Amino acid sequence: MNARNIPIANLKVQFPENIQQHSELVLENEIEGIQVEYFAIKHDVVKTDLSQQGYKTVYLFTKGTGTVIAADKGYDIVPETIFLPNIVEKITITAAKNSTLHYLKISSKLTDQDQKDLIEFPTDHTQNVYYAKFTDCQPYTEEIKSPNTVSRTILPNKIIPRMAMGTVQTIGPDQVGAHEHPMLEQLFLGLSKNNCMVYADDSEVEFPEYSLLHIPLGSRHSVSVEKDEVMYYVWMDFFLDKKGEEWLKTHKVINDN
Repeated sequence: MNARNIPIANLKVQFPENIQQHSELVLENEIEGIQVEYFAIKHDVVKTDLSQQGYKTVYLFTKGTGTVIAADKGYDIVPETIFLPNIVEKITITAAKNSTLHYLKISSKLTDQDQKDLIEFPTDHTQNVYYAKFTDCQPYTEEIKSPNTVSRTILPNKIIPRMAMGTVQTIGPDQVGAHEHPMLEQLFLGLSKNNCMVYADDSEVEFPEYSLLHIPLGSRHSVSVEKDEVMYYVWMDFFLDKKGEEWLKTHKVINDN
């Protein structure tokens, strides 16, 4: 068994009144080709983002309310919303009055193979803005989780090459059983009220709300939550190659019949 630490960063969510915006790189250089930036902006700030050639970008809005303007269309942002500009080259982000909008910007550098694969993806996956509230996304089950756990796919694969995301939500006592996946890198983002423990090989770490951690590649890992506490986090899968996406077949879609 390895004794690798579990890298974790706590996101700053409280600011003095005179601070209008905050940004920082989070877990820098943890995963090759992946950059995570954390932003918090108040109402007077208009944040303009331009697409970067050779990258695909995901925005995860975790706290506060606001608006994203993309291609002259407005998208209402509430806590726990995902947004992908896709081919839109410029977006603006603003917080609602008397609100501070908190979000992560996850940028993935595309390989030559990714660029080729994008051409084969369904057009509506790559040409249109992707926008959804987490709780409106497709639920699924998984053998390593209890029947009490609600899991959702918030970013299906075949939208951004070698990437998928979802949420896990339950009340303790409960757990995500020990498992390993050497074919993918993984980040966890703690959402509102999340308060659980993450284990990887011989290491363990407290996992609070509004924190981001990296599961060591290839480690045997699990998550547990104590009685009456909340487990609620986003998992972000970054596959080493497209063959690794076969892992997602362990997620069994719940039909709405």
